[in-house]
Amino acid sequence: MALLSPSRRLRRTVFSEGVEAAGVKAYTVYNHMLLPTVFRSVQEDYHHLKEAVQVWDVAVERQIELRGPDAGRLMQMLTPRDLRGMQLGQCFYVPIVDETGGMLNDPVAVKLGEDHWWVSIADSDLLFWVKGIANGWRLDVLVDEPDINPLAIQGPKSDDLMAAVFGDAVRNIRFFRYQWLEFEGVPMVVARSGYSKQGGFEIYVPGGPVAMKLWNALFEAGKSMDVHAGCPNLIERIEGGLLSYGNDMTDDNTPHECGLGKFCDTHDALACIGRDALLRVAKEGPVQQIRAIEIIGAPVGLCDRWWPVLANGKRVGRVSSAAYSPDFKTNVSVGMVRMTHWDDGTQVQVDTPDGIRDAIVHEKFWI
Repeated sequence: MALLSPSRRLRRTVFSEGVEAAGVKAYTVYNHMLLPTVFRSVQEDYHHLKEAVQVWDVAVERQIELRGPDAGRLMQMLTPRDLRGMQLGQCFYVPIVDETGGMLNDPVAVKLGEDHWWVSIADSDLLFWVKGIANGWRLDVLVDEPDINPLAIQGPKSDDLMAAVFGDAVRNIRFFRYQWLEFEGVPMVVARSGYSKQGGFEIYVPGGPVAMKLWNALFEAGKSMDVHAGCPNLIERIEGGLLSYGNDMTDDNTPHECGLGKFCDTHDALACIGRDALLRVAKEGPVQQIRAIEIIGAPVGLCDRWWPVLANGKRVGRVSSAAYSPDFKTNVSVGMVRMTHWDDGTQVQVDTPDGIRDAIVHEKFWI
């Protein structure tokens, strides 16, 4: 595979020095930045994530900051999830949709104040959409990208590692809640969240020298816990049904097609963009939906394009992410499947680069 040519358009992160020293072997490009994808190997990183604790440079999860009297109004306009009951100290997973109900992003919203929010985004240029909405509606709000850089601590020993650096207060943080904690006198948002099913935290780290000081402190404190640098793991996230925006869903898909209908509250009092379109989808129901698909046979290769899902020779869906699972000893995958074939146990076929494979549709993911 050809190498990437670095430039100012392809940004390093505040943790890149540590990532390189840890022996990163591969990157992808995410929000115009470098996101590690492999350290030792995908399989070795997978086993270690499930057994110990890892430090992930996920500074690519850029923040969109909303600040001003209309910040809360703008935040609600962006998502069909009802935010009226959201309290300070909470983080909400929020689908962001356009006027047709199509998915633009699936970020985590962090409520810092009634007039102050961070939107921790997946890979898309959402900042331009948010600025356009704020300007078009003449809202009294500043929309910007602050120098805030998420650092994820993931794995079964993550509580112990975080307590060693931030104190035992971290153990009391509930899922999708956060607290302001200090490291070397610098306050940081510390949330119990992350892009794995192994448990852990995300630290919203300000830019500057404190970033690498924190990185180094975590590795020093974690020596006895077998801490390693890591990254979102392809196998583990497919097992857990964690979707990747741009891979498993695009702006052609509604939240209901992505299994995110539970995050859509489209009642009359909710003023969000795309509400009318989502009302129709909620009433009629989706004609296709994300499913877990088990692909039978030898380990599959890299899924860098959509693989057709077939039934009796006709296309009934697509596989968008796939990998061999060492723990479940089968090929696990994420697929968008038409309603005629999405029932649990339905037998289909997948057209992989290695040929047609038998496959089974599952309603639930593996973990």
